[in-house]
Amino acid sequence: MRIIILGALMLTLASAFILYSSNYDTRQLEARVEQQERAIEKTRGDIAVLKAERAHLARPERIEPLARALGLGPASEQQLAATPQAALDRATATGSVAATGKKKGN
Repeated sequence: MRIIILGALMLTLASAFILYSSNYDTRQLEARVEQQERAIEKTRGDIAVLKAERAHLARPERIEPLARALGLGPASEQQLAATPQAALDRATATGSVAATGKKKGN
């Protein structure tokens, strides 16, 4: 009878330890997930701010006076050079930005 009680006590203690351990691990994982979710939200906010800044800085009414002050103007026909077809084919094959302004696969 003592052996059964001792065995039940040991089994109870082992179960309690296992449950405590799994609860502790679960809490650590939850904290890690929350931390990563906060980092994701912060990054999304940063991206939104950067997009707004880019939109503000790229406004034509802002760029025009700056370009005039620097003596810049539209490119003349003599300043433009034709891009060889081989270079376009290589750029398209490697997935870099092509004439459409989009990456291959988008």
